[in-house]
Amino acid sequence: MSTVTHHDRAVLAGRRALVTGAASGIGAAVAARLAEAGAEVHLIDRDEEGVAKVAALVHGTPHVVDLTDEAAIGRLDVEADILVNNAGIQHVAPIEDFDPERFRTIHAVMLHAPFLLARRVLPGMYARGWGRIVHVSSVHGHRASAYKSAYVSAKHGLEGLSKVIALEAADKGVTSNTVCPGYVRTPLVEGQLGDQARSHGIPEDEVLDTVLLARTPLKRLVEPEEVADAVAFLCGPTGTSITGSSLSLDGGWSAA
Repeated sequence: MSTVTHHDRAVLAGRRALVTGAASGIGAAVAARLAEAGAEVHLIDRDEEGVAKVAALVHGTPHVVDLTDEAAIGRLDVEADILVNNAGIQHVAPIEDFDPERFRTIHAVMLHAPFLLARRVLPGMYARGWGRIVHVSSVHGHRASAYKSAYVSAKHGLEGLSKVIALEAADKGVTSNTVCPGYVRTPLVEGQLGDQARSHGIPEDEVLDTVLLARTPLKRLVEPEEVADAVAFLCGPTGTSITGSSLSLDGGWSAA
């Protein structure tokens, strides 16, 4: 957990935050960090037990929502000053073997749902003259990797969506940015190891160094709390002039 000063605890007091994919990994860390900064946190996930557990830890409110269900998103009755689009899923396969329905589902969760949620909360943000939207993107929003056609294309789309929101919201007190980590120590990454081993024809215990960290000069995974701190930075007073930007936490991957 991050060390937070007394001053930091007050910076988001009175703000209401909505965080997707909040039952574990980056989303859980973001929910905790924003709660530490004083925000009232609403947590969205399809994992009922997991999101309830994290919500209890951060004194937030859980919402069980399947982000592939447009009607369910429409029924979500939460005004938000802060929206963190974090939910993500992954599937690793060559394009010729990639199931089209799986491709569609990944785009629904990682691009269409962020659009729907932004569309839902922006009018309230505009009316109040303040808002922060942070999309947890990825180094894959700027770089491609083989066998991840759905994930890479969704993240590239999310980068574009964020920039459009930034332009439309610039005179209304609302910012929109992305945070782009490399591989983070989360269940999503751990779940890739077997698929990557099969796709690349290597033993599973070689995947981390040979595949996942091959292009990362800093040979370590990013911790969820590091991403959460970046999100909190963009939501706080020091982020006022930052919009339409992409903050990289990729260990130098995109510098090459």
